Amino acid sequence: MEKIASFTIDHNKLRRGVYVSRRDTTPKGDVITTFDVRMTEPNRQAALTPETLHAMEHLAATYLRNDPEWRDRIVYWGPMGCCTGNYLLMQGELSPEEIIPLLRRTMEFVAGFEGEVPGATPRDCGNYSFMDLQGAKEAAREYLASVLATDTPTIYP
Repeated sequence: MEKIASFTIDHNKLRRGVYVSRRDTTPKGDVITTFDVRMTEPNRQAALTPETLHAMEHLAATYLRNDPEWRDRIVYWGPMGCCTGNYLLMQGELSPEEIIPLLRRTMEFVAGFEGEVPGATPRDCGNYSFMDLQGAKEAAREYLASVLATDTPTIYP
């Protein structure tokens, strides 16, 4: 069986940052850009807990799908299986530079969130109690401070 593209990247060299993981074209000709929002360094830093990523998923997806500028182009936000970050899928051939302001606003929302996590009820979520809101807030603050706060976040080709 052929190795898929994401398993051909040397994860020992990846740093925290934002980069285009892939671009796909739908049968109708729409381009979907997948961004790797890498929050920890694979195999070198501790991974985020699944509970942290689950709370972040609920918060970030809610924020992104309500953002007045970008909501119509958001396809998906969700955690990586390796727990080192998230994927953001967006309609259009976009670059990391174009979405950095959106990611800053998203992480600011997560970092400052107070209240009940959206969708964290038995009716709305299949594992509603499997969340760490404080962990999500801390991870967002750390990512903002060490990656997104700089004028030139790490952006991979």
